[in-house]
Formats: sequence, C-alpha cells, structure tokens
Amino acid sequence: MELICPIDQRCSHQIAALLRPPSPPIVQEYFDQLISKRKCQGIKVKQNGDFGKGVFAETDFEEEQLIFKDEMLVGVQHPSNKIDCLVCSYCFKFIGSIEKQIGRKLYLKTLGIGNSSHNGCQRNSSDDEEDDHYVQNHHSSEDGASSSSGSTIPLPMMAVESLMNGELALPYSNKFPLPSVVSCLGGCEEAFYCSKSCAETDWESSHYLLCTGEKSESHSRKALLKFIQHANETNDIFLLAAKAISFTILRYRKLKASHMSEQEKPASSILGADLSLLLEAWKPISIGHKRRWWDCIALPDDIDASDEATFRREIQELAFTSLQLLKEAIFDKECELLFSLEIYGHIIGIFELNNLDLVVASPVEDYFLYIDDLPYPEKKEAEKITQPYLDALGEDYSNCCQGTAFFPLQSCMNHSCCPNAKAFKREEDRDGQATIIALRPICNGEEVTISYIDEDLPFEERQALLADYGFRCRCPRCLDEEP
Repeated sequence: MELICPIDQRCSHQIAALLRPPSPPIVQEYFDQLISKRKCQGIKVKQNGDFGKGVFAETDFEEEQLIFKDEMLVGVQHPSNKIDCLVCSYCFKFIGSIEKQIGRKLYLKTLGIGNSSHNGCQRNSSDDEEDDHYVQNHHSSEDGASSSSGSTIPLPMMAVESLMNGELALPYSNKFPLPSVVSCLGGCEEAFYCSKSCAETDWESSHYLLCTGEKSESHSRKALLKFIQHANETNDIFLLAAKAISFTILRYRKLKASHMSEQEKPASSILGADLSLLLEAWKPISIGHKRRWWDCIALPDDIDASDEATFRREIQELAFTSLQLLKEAIFDKECELLFSLEIYGHIIGIFELNNLDLVVASPVEDYFLYIDDLPYPEKKEAEKITQPYLDALGEDYSNCCQGTAFFPLQSCMNHSCCPNAKAFKREEDRDGQATIIALRPICNGEEVTISYIDEDLPFEERQALLADYGFRCRCPRCLDEEP
C-alpha cells in the first residue's frame, strides 16, 4: 500500500526547491566561510565534476601531521553506549569523575538496564537493600589491565554507590580529572554537559525543541518520549534526523526574528519571505549529498534480492512511523516542509551516505592501565582498592564513547584504496571532533583522501563494499589491480 503524506502532495514545488542542490558558488562560499570560521588552515574544499566535492591541501603536510579537526553538525551517542559512558551531550567529552564513570556503569548494570536511553541515574535503593545487591564480573580481561581470571568477586551496592556519589576516592584518580557534570537547561535527565557553554549551545542549536524536561518547548513531551523510544528500539539514525530538523527550525526562527528587526515589519508582512528564510536555514543540511533513505540503504546480507522491494517498502514505512511521532512532538507550521516524508527520507539518507563513527577514548581505560603500570609496591597497594572494581567491570572497563555524527568537512573527502590520510584520534583528542591525520607526505594542491572501507581487502571485496556508497572505485590501486 502506497504511503501518502499530505505535505508532500500539497507542497511538492516547495519541497523540490529544498531538495534542489545548491549552486556551485553557494557551495563554495559556504565551505570557504566554514573553513575560515573553524580556522582549518591549509585545506580547501573544491568542486570536481567527476567526484562532486573534494578536500585539497593548500600547503605541504608531513607524515602523521594533523590536517584538520572537524566539528560535527549533529551527532548522537548510541543508546546502548549511554550505560558505559557518561559524556557531554554536545561535545562528547567524558564528564564527572573516574569514580562516577565506574560507579554509574556498575549501578545501572545492577539494575538490569541493558539498553537505556537514560543518561543519568537516580538512587532508588534504600540502605537496608544495599547489602542484598551485587555487581558481578562475567568476563576476564585478556589485554591491558588485568582482572582476576575466571573469578567472580561480588561487589556490594554500597561500594558501587559510594563511588557514584563521590564518597569514595580511588587511588591516583586525581591524575585523570574530568569536567564537572552540568545539567540540561530544560531539566531533562537525558542530556548532561561538560560546561555551561556546551549546555547553552546545544539548547540553542537543537535541544530546545527535543528536551523532555519541564521546560521543554515540544508540543507534547509524551509524543517526544514515544519518538525517542521508537528510535532507540529501531534505529538511532532517527535521532540524528530529529536534531537536523530541530536545528533547521531554530535557525529559521533566528533568521526570521533578525529579518523582522531589520525590516521593522510585523510578522504577517514577511510571510512571503518564509521560503527564502527556510532555504537559508536549511543550507548546512542542503550541502550534504543525499538520497531517500529507503532507496540508498544497503540491502542486508540476510535479505534475498527477490525480497528487495518488500525490504525497501518496510524501511519507508518505518521512517513514516518515526516522522508521525516527531511531527506530533515538535511540528512547526511555518517549517512544515521539513515534516514531509520526502524531506525526512532525504535527511536520513544524508546520514546513511555520510554518517561517520563518533568515537572518544575512555579515561577509565587509561586509569586502570596507569594502575597496572605502577611500580610494584604502589601497584599492590592501589589494587587492594581498584581490583574489585576492575573485576566487576570485566572487559567493559575499556569501553569508549560510541555514536554517529555528520561532519561537514570530512563528508567532502573522497575515497581512495591508497589514501594519503586517515581519521585517527591522538592521545590529546578527547572530544567528538573528527581528526584527520596525514598517512604520508601530502603536497600543496594534492587531494586529501581517506578510505571508506578496509583497504587491505582484496579488489573484488573492496568494490563490493564501495558499491553500497554508489560508486566503483577508480583509484590508481584499483586501476592497477582490476582484471
């Protein structure tokens, strides 16, 4: 049965205007301004007729030199990862303390929370119940810091809560300081931050509409919670799409307020300019390469080719369900084009085609490795306290922050099976920004490329994987290896 979206039917011409690729001068101006604002010296985004956009060096880079760091436009932490890592909801730095990170993870696991979208935790157990609850280790660590092999050491809830609440300080944890936890401006328990600045920036850019707290500006907190639950249970790419829509709506409102102030006209007299303002607000999203999600998503290995049409129809229906929930929560009449199925599908398609892993290394792993490297007398004394917690964590002690994000500059980088750069986090890179490092010397004027896949795979396997991105690689290595 064909899905019918009234907005698609009523506003087809305006939707086509939003989906029309920006002109080359507009694209060039946008990236020139972005590079200047972010002070990414030494690179330039150029447009290439064969490969769309590309990132080019405007200076020489040495091997292992930082080429640029790229702030995400929107990003989300995977819901299941929120148990393991308490991070800033805007920049994704770890926050709190080593003790809070360990205590919170063990506490949530003790409560049996396995796939939570809740980033905070509440103290529900009474003192009488504490000794009846235990956190147990079901794994043994093979690499790095060592836990007791094959043994299970029960950990009373009192010990877990004392860590989480700051009543117990672990030895040498002061060598791994983390920013204090700053609460959401709207009072929700889903978002926490490393600073007031991050809290305010996230609030102004998207969270203002997506907050589930008392100060939420959504039409229905209940509907918003349903949308979030649906995304957590199906695909968190919907959370990225919601952030993109909220981001665009809030940009539109700011542009409209500025326009009204400059023109000194009442709101009713500028309604004719709404589409142009929406187009301007939409520009950061419009720059991204996009197709409808249900058209570009790769066919899973367990789906037979004869069932492809059914699979893609089910994906479209899934997006439609998500859109209806989001529409009920944050619909804006002046920005109704953003709530058409066609636009929603293309927004999700941007992230399907351009999404990049968001990874931030865990300071908890660094902490236990530090303890493991201490001289024997100090190590033995410290492990009297730390070992039970390491055993309780098991292999999970080293879990990093993981999510998905859209990086505007990195998304312009073309693929090569013999790349000259890579996305790589250095020891000092402790937030969610993408970091691009030179793999070999790069000359001024040379295109900076990365590999979208494991370039060590054989030729045919590489080409099969790259087909999911919609192209056949013609890099020098592939031309040389092609039969």
